[in-house]
Amino acid sequence: MNFSDKAKAFGFDQAINYLEKDPATNIPKLAGLVDRFLPKEEFAEQRKAVMSAIEKKDNWYQLIMKMYELDAGTRVTFFRNFILNENFFGWPEQERNREKYGCNIPWAILLDPTSACNLKCTGCWAAEYGHKLNLSFEDIDSIIEQGKALGTYLYIYTGGEPLVRKQDLIRLCEKHADCMFLCFTNSTLIDEDFCKELLRVKNFIPSISLEGFEEANDSRRGEGVYSKVMHAMQLLKDHKLPFGVSVCYTSVNWNDVTSEEFYDKIIDMGALFVWFFHYMPVGQGAVSELMVTPEQRIELCKRIREFRRTKAIFAMDFQNDAQYVGGCIAGGRRYLHINAAGDVDPCVFIHYSNANIHNCTLLEALQSPIFMAYHDSQPFNENMLRPCPMLENPELLPEIVKKTGAHSTDPQSPESAEELCARTIDYAERWTPVAEQLWHDGTSCAGCSQCGGERG
Repeated sequence: MNFSDKAKAFGFDQAINYLEKDPATNIPKLAGLVDRFLPKEEFAEQRKAVMSAIEKKDNWYQLIMKMYELDAGTRVTFFRNFILNENFFGWPEQERNREKYGCNIPWAILLDPTSACNLKCTGCWAAEYGHKLNLSFEDIDSIIEQGKALGTYLYIYTGGEPLVRKQDLIRLCEKHADCMFLCFTNSTLIDEDFCKELLRVKNFIPSISLEGFEEANDSRRGEGVYSKVMHAMQLLKDHKLPFGVSVCYTSVNWNDVTSEEFYDKIIDMGALFVWFFHYMPVGQGAVSELMVTPEQRIELCKRIREFRRTKAIFAMDFQNDAQYVGGCIAGGRRYLHINAAGDVDPCVFIHYSNANIHNCTLLEALQSPIFMAYHDSQPFNENMLRPCPMLENPELLPEIVKKTGAHSTDPQSPESAEELCARTIDYAERWTPVAEQLWHDGTSCAGCSQCGGERG
């Protein structure tokens, strides 16, 4: 770390300590100082949004204040690792390496510590992977070391059920105390002892999978899982630990998971964020009918954006919010996925690769043919309501896979890109005219400009 970075880190720590003394009083003061002394072009939009939230005391301000109900050490570690390391320092380093190496460099790396899971949920692509694959502690440690050298300090565990590997994940938190770790989990393995471990390491945040209320959730995940999820949330809340919720919306549960009742429930339980994922018909036996209809997609988009404006929780809808991140973020543009066999996939839903982390470096994987095809082709559609080369543009993925010589990385039931995309052709045909009209009109959810629907 050079002198300039050390000075920034020192200033950051001083600011955090200042906020800890009296956040309600000192947040407006510090925001005003930052706004006054930073160059006008630096983080301009973000600063404007923060100042507006503080002045209005709106839902975003309430969310900031909820952070101060958390364990103090965990909160400070989050600020330092996520805001300072991953964004203030990491993002510029990622940009420099994108230019230096001529390829995508990820903001976050998703990886599967194991393919094992204690549940078998309907529509889960991981269920196709079997239960025998694992990345060793040394494998994951090497991935993180290589990632940090490129400027990446955010690592997100998927699976399988990552908490099958609790002890190794905690050891990785200890070794890489400068990183932030998130974990998609069914939460059934979260207990009192694990909460104590999270309080000790301070840099691990669970994102709990939830598919709606009890009937909808348990119909997909198994009887009794909903009550276990509620218990896990209560444990995390009681220990003042940060956590969020991960939702896969389908044609069956979309109404539940975008209802005000659902939002109020997870907020009351202590969730700070909710991430929405469009159901993808991945894997042999995937049910295409579970994909939402165009009408359902429009309505859920409207609801999510409205609640983003009014509820004290951070909501992200990865399929419908593509306009805010410039389209598809896979292929290392903002993230990539490494499965439990070591295959480096461009997307957690698209299992085709030329590279395996056991045979190449992370950088070499990012420069492999399929990753370079992503780099050279993004965005896949100028209409940001059609971002995906598999879901909304099903003609593209088979072309990419064929052109790059990539192979299926599903170890149980490999399928061709043509077979996968055959399940989305009808969906794309129905969604395309709707998306084109919305994009042409300048809105992304049926005229919902008041809740952030305007493209800009």
